[in-house]
Amino acid sequence: MLKTRLTELLGIKYPLIQAGMGPFSTNMLCAASANAGALGLISTSGIASQLIAPDMYRIFMESTPGAKEAKTPIDVYKLVYRATLERTKEAKGIFGSNIMVSEELRGMAVKLIEALKEVREESEEMRERGKLIVTSAGDPIKMTNLLKDSGMLWGHVVPSVKHATRAVKAGVDFLVVSGQEGGFHGPWEPISTMTLLPAVCEEFPDTVVVGTGGFCDGRSVAAGLVLGADGVQMGTRFLATKDCEFADSWKEKVVEIGDRGTIRARGIVGPARYLKTPVSQDMCAETVKFAPGTFTGVPDTMTSIPAKILMAEMKGFAATFEGDETKSLYTGGECAQRITDIPTAADLVERIMEETVEALKGLRERYQV
Repeated sequence: MLKTRLTELLGIKYPLIQAGMGPFSTNMLCAASANAGALGLISTSGIASQLIAPDMYRIFMESTPGAKEAKTPIDVYKLVYRATLERTKEAKGIFGSNIMVSEELRGMAVKLIEALKEVREESEEMRERGKLIVTSAGDPIKMTNLLKDSGMLWGHVVPSVKHATRAVKAGVDFLVVSGQEGGFHGPWEPISTMTLLPAVCEEFPDTVVVGTGGFCDGRSVAAGLVLGADGVQMGTRFLATKDCEFADSWKEKVVEIGDRGTIRARGIVGPARYLKTPVSQDMCAETVKFAPGTFTGVPDTMTSIPAKILMAEMKGFAATFEGDETKSLYTGGECAQRITDIPTAADLVERIMEETVEALKGLRERYQV
């Protein structure tokens, strides 16, 4: 047992968070992670993609049992929450949602949060276990009034000390500090986890801090704790598990990728990190030409760059789930080069925590502190 401020705040067994990776479903993965003692997060970006990425919405619906009978995306979201409560009933797992609150998606984000508030009124058990939201990719202060009276715990993903300052001002209960090593959505001005995580911990010693970006095993978790974090969030490592709904080819690509195996390019909501393939390398070349701000730290907008840049991501993801490897696109963090297997979420969590405790004990023995 490894207790931290994060485990105490959330009521979880281990200081681990399974990231709510989009744009596809992580419904089954969320339940499996929560049952294993970590915090499970449901991805909602697929639910929110009905208008801007219909292929992603279709795939999300197809991978969500019972979704075809739902009338609206909000009905799908409520269905997912109720199903997750049932799937975690025996283990009493703790779960929540990752909700993107960027300007393009804020309208849907508000609807999702309102829907969750309604679902939580259905039972005491839902209020006790479906207890939190992690927001990302947007201004948290614009969500303060909606979330602070919701009764839910609230975390926000931040890529800098400046963004962390704004999140603390917004009233979040914990920070998820995201280094540039992470997969998929990243900051315009990337900072490594090694630099960013201790900087935020030093600036906000009274705030619960979670590190993310580059974590995939016990040694890296131990490093995050030594840097000052109260826990870590993992995306790519949980993606490569048997419980994850992502395509098998995606998981296999994570395991296959080696040294220098990732690349950055413009994604639909900003800079993103992908596993290196001919498709992602072509995207990078196009990004250099048409969206150079991805590499210079100067944000562009969805209207200032060609539509083909934005839609390349969606086309690549759809091809992945349709089995067209010549056009497939895969997101993944830098830690993919250290991932070598596809275990169950339960086995992964237990292994990571055993490794973490062993690594922390080994520090004293190895360095004679």
